Amino acid sequence: MADPSSYRPQTGEIPTNPGVYRFRDPHGRVIYVGKAKNLRSRLNSYFANPAGLLPKTHAMVYAASSVEWTVVGSELESLQLEYTWIKEFKPRFNVVFRDDKTYPYLAVTMGEKLPRVQVMRGERRKGTRYFGPYTAGAIRETMDTLLRVFPVRSCSAGVLKRAQASGRPCLLGYIDKCSAPCVGRVTPEEHRALAEDFCAFMGGEAKRFISRLEKEMAAAVAVLDYERAARLRDDITALRKVFERNAVVLAEDTDADVFALHEDELEAAVQVFHVRGGRVRGQRGWVVEKVEDFTTPDLVEHLLQQVYGEDAEVQGRLPREVLVPVEPSNVEDLAEWLGGIRGAKVDIRVPQRGDKAALMSTVRENAEHALRLHKTRRAGDLTVRSQALQELQEALELPVPLLRIECYDVSHVQGTNVVASMVVVEDGLPKKSDYRKFSITGAAATDDTAAMHDVLTRRFRHYLVDKTAQVEAAELVATPASNGTAGANGAIPADAALAEAALSDTTTPAPRTKFAYPPNLVVVDGGQPQVNAAAKALESLGVDDVYVVGLAKRLEEVWLPDSDFPVILPRSSQGLYMLQRIRDEAHRFAISFHRQKRGKAMTVSVLDGVPGLGDSKRKALLAHFGSLKKIKAASAEELTAAKGVGPALAAAIVTHFSPGGAGGDSGDSVPAINMTTGEVLET
Repeated sequence: MADPSSYRPQTGEIPTNPGVYRFRDPHGRVIYVGKAKNLRSRLNSYFANPAGLLPKTHAMVYAASSVEWTVVGSELESLQLEYTWIKEFKPRFNVVFRDDKTYPYLAVTMGEKLPRVQVMRGERRKGTRYFGPYTAGAIRETMDTLLRVFPVRSCSAGVLKRAQASGRPCLLGYIDKCSAPCVGRVTPEEHRALAEDFCAFMGGEAKRFISRLEKEMAAAVAVLDYERAARLRDDITALRKVFERNAVVLAEDTDADVFALHEDELEAAVQVFHVRGGRVRGQRGWVVEKVEDFTTPDLVEHLLQQVYGEDAEVQGRLPREVLVPVEPSNVEDLAEWLGGIRGAKVDIRVPQRGDKAALMSTVRENAEHALRLHKTRRAGDLTVRSQALQELQEALELPVPLLRIECYDVSHVQGTNVVASMVVVEDGLPKKSDYRKFSITGAAATDDTAAMHDVLTRRFRHYLVDKTAQVEAAELVATPASNGTAGANGAIPADAALAEAALSDTTTPAPRTKFAYPPNLVVVDGGQPQVNAAAKALESLGVDDVYVVGLAKRLEEVWLPDSDFPVILPRSSQGLYMLQRIRDEAHRFAISFHRQKRGKAMTVSVLDGVPGLGDSKRKALLAHFGSLKKIKAASAEELTAAKGVGPALAAAIVTHFSPGGAGGDSGDSVPAINMTTGEVLET
């Protein structure tokens, strides 16, 4: 690992022009490519304070051993050169959008003598027409339906050779799903014409073929050829089924690609709908790990670079409009670059209203679902979970396997309604039945460290109580058997008899202990102060077999008690991913409890402290007297006139508002107020 100061260029040596720079490792391999409007300003940001960089950038700077740059004439040229170098060198620290699944394409091999229709994945081949991408189920159904009308060859090369050698077609030839050019039923030219029609239909000319078949059906009916007319009718139905499968979402002259993304601190999911002729013709998705400190506009820019730089040059399918969730960096230069690829103007826009904005919302929902599904599958993989637990144990140098992990988080708004959460993970999976909520009051609610100390103390005090109770019960049962003692008449002592009866009674379940099972690891949401507070809480209780770490959210650092430096886990570490997932779950659980508690505290009233006075009777009092002032001035007899208020409750209300009562000093200046809207509910 090189020291950045060993290869840092002098500030005066770096030009202030726009350009592209490359970081290389000691073996000369390019590990990062970036562009900048001002090379001097950008490169100095890497070396000014390397210790303060984000972990991913920190790792890149220390993995490199040299940096070089190339000055270009404009930002557009820097964009083009950056893409060229990323494609050439494939640097490991650059963002790479990878398919969250392998989307298949419907391909027609027009470069062959006898074109073939097939479902293809992976790299595209020269001389092949591609349509899609589609989902696996939809593409096979489409292909099966269209082969009825356009019986193009779909068999492999081996099947074709065997049919040519034997003079007999394959099964598809017998069921009219193939025109059987292998045995001469049609000439190669006629078969190629069928393939051209297939491509034309998939390219958006469906109405032309449907109209042609309708005319042929009418002609067959006119000459009383009802069998041919029935076949043509079925063909028309099949084509309409394929044509109408994609609903019209925009105007029929709209060709656009609609991108949306959903991201968190670690990953981002991207979805795109390909709209051609106003219909959604295909869908595609990617999931990317954030190995760079990119903003959302930067992510959009790199996304468009990779998608159109790799796909559009081969397919020539770049549309007139590209709709994105946020305007990318250098939008003018990017639009000019894409226009050069397409050979015509390309508009990059952010839809604000109307049908396009509604479609963007749908694409965004797909991106959210894709990221959630990606995380669920990643967390549910047994091998990945085992790897994550093993990585954590090794990185933290723990002597015990992490069978149970508990994570704690504190939530409040400016010190009000302070709550905390405890979430539990066993064998890498959440155990929601063991989740707990804590309300924090008094001195413990003054700051996060005091709250964390209070929560850990309460949790493990319960654990120690349950543990002591279990030990005493076990000793009580074991005493008569080990000592072999009994009464003078051979009777077993009463306490031992009760314990034995409890053990032998299989119909009565044992009481469930709340905290009898301690965790191997406690994770707290926070940095060094929160970790030290948690460690002191365990130390004060004498708990020495539970390990404590903290996860600081800003830089994703793992802190140990009384440590001056954090543990930095690799960005791709499964252990780090598990810690982050547990931390996020604890944060979600704490936030939900905090919102619930805060909602209950939104409406306050001096009547709330009256014993036996519920919400309905409080409303009845206000409806009868009209104001809080009149309720305070009313006598016990007058209060009983309100619906549901008896003598005992009336006496309690009078006592509550008496000079020595709980509400006696509140006065008329403290009305009931909705703390969210500021509405005065009682006056």
